[in-house]
Amino acid sequence: MMAKPTQRAALLLALLGPAVAANLALAEEANPAAQYEDCLLLAEAEPEAAFEAASAWRALDGGAPAEHCAAVALFGLGHYNVAGERLENLANKLNRQGEPHLSLTALAQAGQAWLLAENLERAYAVQTAALEIAPADAELLVDRAVTLAAAENYGDALIDLNRALELAPGRPDILIYRASAQRYLDDLAAALEDVDRALVLDPDNPEGLLERGNLRRLENDLAGARADWQRAATLAEGLPTGDAAQANIATLELGEE
Repeated sequence: MMAKPTQRAALLLALLGPAVAANLALAEEANPAAQYEDCLLLAEAEPEAAFEAASAWRALDGGAPAEHCAAVALFGLGHYNVAGERLENLANKLNRQGEPHLSLTALAQAGQAWLLAENLERAYAVQTAALEIAPADAELLVDRAVTLAAAENYGDALIDLNRALELAPGRPDILIYRASAQRYLDDLAAALEDVDRALVLDPDNPEGLLERGNLRRLENDLAGARADWQRAATLAEGLPTGDAAQANIATLELGEE
């Protein structure tokens, strides 16, 4: 969901403040599509300011675009439960209005919000609803597979990932997700084949290196595991993947003492 702010987003930031409602009223003369795009960009860069702007815009009959921007801002602020509710409600409203494809983005984002809120049942439900609208959407299949894996349902996660790879063959991230599912299903040979394919396509992929290190550790290739984890820790320093690699190295070293 992250995107870099544009100059228009920076300009919108400059407009915010005590007179935000008046500024947004003046902005009604501008292109509504551009205003919507700016608000979403601002939600990625400055979610608190974007929420203020979207709330004022909504009061000025900003409609679904303003509601969507406010929900995305709440997501950016880490209010995942509230964001999930708003996004799901918006998607349902758009669907009732006969615009199912417009509801698709909101449903996908609601699924992400519910996953981060650790409400796996609702995440799965909205992701399944989204796939009923767009059954051949690889991104939605990957999202639902991640939810299924979080619920430790690796068999069904693998089914979604297989379908996603049929739709988007050769994507390293999907190969890595599938390798992880296969590892949990104790199919280490298939998992290693997938992660090796991913790293041929993207040699410096930290998630792929982390996963291959996990597989090498299970195969008792301690030197190979350490090398992969060290590389992942360097490439993703300060990020969750890097932290996980560092933790694995520490565990490995404790076992060697």
